Amino acid sequence: MSLLRQGTWRIIDHSTSGLYVRALQSFAIDDTLCASVGGGQSPAAARAWVHKKTVVMGIQDGRLPFLQKGIDFVQSRGYDCIVRNSGGLAVVLDENVLNLTLVFPEKSGRIGINNGYDAMWELIRHMFRDFEVEIEAGEIVGSYCPGSYDLSIDGKKFAGISQRRIRGGVAVQIYLDVCGDAAERAALIKGFYEQARGNEETKFIYPEVNTAVMASLSELLSANLTVEDVMERFLYSMKSFSSELMSEGLTEEEQPVYESYLVRIEERNEKLGLLG
Repeated sequence: MSLLRQGTWRIIDHSTSGLYVRALQSFAIDDTLCASVGGGQSPAAARAWVHKKTVVMGIQDGRLPFLQKGIDFVQSRGYDCIVRNSGGLAVVLDENVLNLTLVFPEKSGRIGINNGYDAMWELIRHMFRDFEVEIEAGEIVGSYCPGSYDLSIDGKKFAGISQRRIRGGVAVQIYLDVCGDAAERAALIKGFYEQARGNEETKFIYPEVNTAVMASLSELLSANLTVEDVMERFLYSMKSFSSELMSEGLTEEEQPVYESYLVRIEERNEKLGLLG
């Protein structure tokens, strides 16, 4: 049975309120939900979030030889820059990028890594099932933050999926390039790596970004999509996978857990001089 089929889905919509806070908070919220869902204090949760212009680095990016040059480059282009508390590599957020998080409980038996990715892939295919296109999963070489579950149409990537596990909870996150200039986003990350890596050889292989292999959903579907449009599709799809949708923000019990996770990610960012 599909992981998406849950008796109750708890829905949290931060697609508007997220524009007024830093992206750091989103990663702390997702960790909090992971702990709550894993611990049985919450049903499976689905959250939508959007932030203003931000480059989100992965932990591996923090090891780049000239990292400060890369950060300076990003900030000079008007973007905030943070490092998240998980692996993977740099991605771009802005007002035309919708992020979705699905948090599953590992109640009976472990959820395989691919099972989590497959659930998100299934959701995205369901959301856009009215378009006669094939949404494929597989690494798109030359994209930023490449992975085996890059989502693409006709060989062009529009989304990347990551996963995080805490205390019996599995959080699967995706960013969707809904509209706007995907090539410009790719060029930003290309410039970041050129500055932060320089000509140094590194043990870890960072992507050689090719701006031609990334595109927005609007471009790929030949449709004038907005984040609001995709939010409607998301909620409609979630409703079809559940007998009940419950709308609820962080509870009073979750608030101190959130604050502790926020402190952790703030400390990580402080070490790289990214707070203040």
